[in-house]
Amino acid sequence: MSATTAPAVPPTTTTASRGVEKGPSGGVLNRRRGKVATGIMLVLAIAWLFPLLWSLYNSFRSYSYTQTNGYLSFGGWTMDNYKNAWSRGNFGLHLTNSMLVTVPAVAITLILSSMVAFVLARFSYRFNLTLLGVFLAANLLPPQALLIPVFRMFREVPLPSFMSESGTMLNSFWALILVNTAFQMGFCTFVLSNYMKTLPYEIYESAELDGAGIWRQYWQLTMPLVRPALAALATLQVTWIYNEFFWATVLISRGDKLPITSALNNLRGQFFADTNLVAAGSIIVALPVLIVFFVLQKQFVSGLTLGSTKG
Repeated sequence: MSATTAPAVPPTTTTASRGVEKGPSGGVLNRRRGKVATGIMLVLAIAWLFPLLWSLYNSFRSYSYTQTNGYLSFGGWTMDNYKNAWSRGNFGLHLTNSMLVTVPAVAITLILSSMVAFVLARFSYRFNLTLLGVFLAANLLPPQALLIPVFRMFREVPLPSFMSESGTMLNSFWALILVNTAFQMGFCTFVLSNYMKTLPYEIYESAELDGAGIWRQYWQLTMPLVRPALAALATLQVTWIYNEFFWATVLISRGDKLPITSALNNLRGQFFADTNLVAAGSIIVALPVLIVFFVLQKQFVSGLTLGSTKG
């Protein structure tokens, strides 16, 4: 009985020999394209961070040294720019003003928009989309178009003396809180309503069987589940409201009530500007936003990506 030989198997080319690797999820990743994409993202990151890094670099240098040796020189290190910027710009007062506006405005915006989003996502009725369109309408109009109506309205709205020294909404923090809340609610409602629609409907049915009312479903069931989205929105809202300066210049005329973004104007001289001093002031102004972002970075990323792979 003759032995049979197995047919020869033609050699196969592996993915590694072709310069292709499998990703952790089983996908195929081309090395050349990966290097090109990494290089492009690195260039974009450097271009995006260069102004901030350049301001940080010059904020620790003396203005007289840079004027003598040029901004491309190395040396002239000092910490006086930060001390002078804090004192000349009165940053302590203006930073407190910004916190008194930003913190309540962000909290009120997220609470009210989450309530509206819960109704839009949880219940279906005739004017469901119409209500969402009404909240989004504020984001479709430029703020400049509403300058005169909002100013006249706030001038006619009376407030007690303990809430506003002027007796109206003008020159009060309440004006900035309300106008920022009104303009930001549409975007937050849109994001949260779409996020809440991805939650399984069965959990609400189980909650109803257990006797949970609408308020309990909202506060104890929905709010903990949308915490990543709330963290992502909180990061964005803190950035937008904290840096907002248009409505502050329109509704606030007293210098001691302006937000911190106005403090940079105090660092400019009449005939020239100490750019190193302004750079130090810009770093001080940006520091609270950067702290908030790094604290909520993990929740911010998860809030943006969660639900992206659901069908």
